[in-house]
Amino acid sequence: MKTPSIFIIILFLIAFSSVITAQTQSGFWESKIGDTSYNLDSGTGERSITLEVKFSKSYEVKPKVFVSVSQLDVDKNYNCRYNVEALSVSRDGFTIKIMIWADTKIYSIGGYWLAYKE
Repeated sequence: MKTPSIFIIILFLIAFSSVITAQTQSGFWESKIGDTSYNLDSGTGERSITLEVKFSKSYEVKPKVFVSVSQLDVDKNYNCRYNVEALSVSRDGFTIKIMIWADTKIYSIGGYWLAYKE
């Protein structure tokens, strides 16, 4: 009697996990000195760079996107001011915009992104 119940539960979990996996995608992003158009390590005032992210599989509808910062290398002699946001989200991908201002100097910055279907 327990075997059919366990079998049904396992099938349900496999089916549910494949649905969740199909609706979420994630990845790592990074930008640093040496990358094309990198300008966050010098100058003053507002400066920004953008990174293009393409989903490995397109969504049926535009997903929600969450972006985080997990790595930051800054000049200790200046204040650290930065903003990271996801822009231009589409079914195929999005743009990460990294902006700094005043005298901030960032040598490298990176993090993770998560896209999910509501």
